[in-house]
Amino acid sequence: MGSTGAVPGHASADPPALGLGVPQGRGLRVTLVSPERPLYDGPATAIVAPAYDGEVGILPRHAPFVTLLGTGELVIRTGPGIQRFRVEQGFLQVAGDRVRVVAERAESL
Repeated sequence: MGSTGAVPGHASADPPALGLGVPQGRGLRVTLVSPERPLYDGPATAIVAPAYDGEVGILPRHAPFVTLLGTGELVIRTGPGIQRFRVEQGFLQVAGDRVRVVAERAESL
């Protein structure tokens, strides 16, 4: 995975970045993996995920958080662009501005 953070085969329009590819002072670093392969590893300005009990929105500076994933659409906003994935089961963790999504099944939409 290159410095843009996009997974090959997925379009990305990332804002200017420093360090790990996260816009300085206002971004998230998101990783989405399934047992088959990683699907996304890069910067984001916001995400919306299907938790087991409803949707959850994550913005920079979110409190530490862990939830079980339900089934539905995961939306990763990358500034001017959006990445969409269908996810089923798993978990989501927020630690600092790092968001990890581990799904039993996931595919790009």
